[in-house]
Amino acid sequence: MYLVYADEQGKVYDHPELYALARSGDMIVEILEEELIPLPEGATLVGLPCTRAVGMNPETGEMLPLPEGLQAVGALLPQGFTRLCLPGYIKTDKSYKLPLFGYSAVVWKDGGFYVAADPTDDTEKWNPLNCDRGDVEIGVGDLTAKYPENRLYEHLSNCALEYECLTSSNTFLGRWEGAVPVSYSCNAGCFGCISEQPDDSGFVSPQTRMNFRPTVNEVSQVMLEHLQTPESIVSFGQGCEGEPSTQAKLIIESIREVRSVTDTGYININTNAGLSDHIRGIVDAGLDLMRVSTISALDDHYNAYYKPRGYTLANVEKSLKYAASQGVYTSINYLIFPGVTDREEEIEAMVEFIRRTDVKLIQMRNLNIDPESYLELIPPARGEILGMKTMLEIFREELPDVVIGSFTHVPPAELARAKQRSVHL
Repeated sequence: MYLVYADEQGKVYDHPELYALARSGDMIVEILEEELIPLPEGATLVGLPCTRAVGMNPETGEMLPLPEGLQAVGALLPQGFTRLCLPGYIKTDKSYKLPLFGYSAVVWKDGGFYVAADPTDDTEKWNPLNCDRGDVEIGVGDLTAKYPENRLYEHLSNCALEYECLTSSNTFLGRWEGAVPVSYSCNAGCFGCISEQPDDSGFVSPQTRMNFRPTVNEVSQVMLEHLQTPESIVSFGQGCEGEPSTQAKLIIESIREVRSVTDTGYININTNAGLSDHIRGIVDAGLDLMRVSTISALDDHYNAYYKPRGYTLANVEKSLKYAASQGVYTSINYLIFPGVTDREEEIEAMVEFIRRTDVKLIQMRNLNIDPESYLELIPPARGEILGMKTMLEIFREELPDVVIGSFTHVPPAELARAKQRSVHL
């Protein structure tokens, strides 16, 4: 398992002698053989600016940083793969904040690149290679011509063409899960938010947040256009918007309008679920799926990252319980980070949270963040760090009825039927 590094021109090399090391939180650790899988199709290798790669002498076990200018290399994994370790590195400029990506440890082994990762979902639908950009351009042209006054399609066309957002692209391809952003405001101040950052944060947001409130007509047009097949999903709550439930009235009216026309497909919301009363109204309007974003089931960690305004983690739990009680297929969008998520106290708290709320699916999502900034923000570890692979094994053992994945799933047939029966009663 040899060290991989890059020069200042971005050319990648494998070291002929030093073994690769990784990071778990702020600790340099050895990579275990059972943690490695071949570099997945669609993954990207990137250099980590202002770092020095760190390797290990296999004979002495000594940790050896490479000379300055030879930077660490990380892999950016496609969705569906959960990273188990960060790349091993030392920062040469401690004030520098790495761009907001989820860097995974990569090594050279048996003549190829390997990464420390776990395949946690079927990536077929979310592999960028399966999204033909020419077809997206045609779809954009067709739908913007069909609905020339709909500002939502104009907004989504930028997401699909410039950012190559797969959910927005699906909207124009008429397949799978499509995007319906609705909110320009948020009730949280997430550290490292991908759509809006304070001027003094030191981070650059990779996306631009929408700056208008769509109408019920605009929203329902997008929803009805997409909900054409039984497995179609339309989703409120995208990377280009704030918290969708702040626009509860708009969502409720749009759901009612759409469901007066068709009961085909599924309506989903990606939300922080902090506005419990708003979530209740959205659920009662006919919501099918709800994915709640969280980084922890511990208040101090949750509050440090999300900086919630006007709600608490208890409100999130209340929302999840109510949605589950009404037949909504609930999941969490679990933002994970090696050396933090796999802390003993984090695992114990999350297992109990899942049990209390009757969540059906855990969607593992690699947290895109500068590691040092994140670790300075959150509380220190209180228990043992068990490792990400062990954490996944504990979840599967302790929560046997909960699906471990990475994407929004349509509910199993028996749950879908039960939900349909409750809606028609």
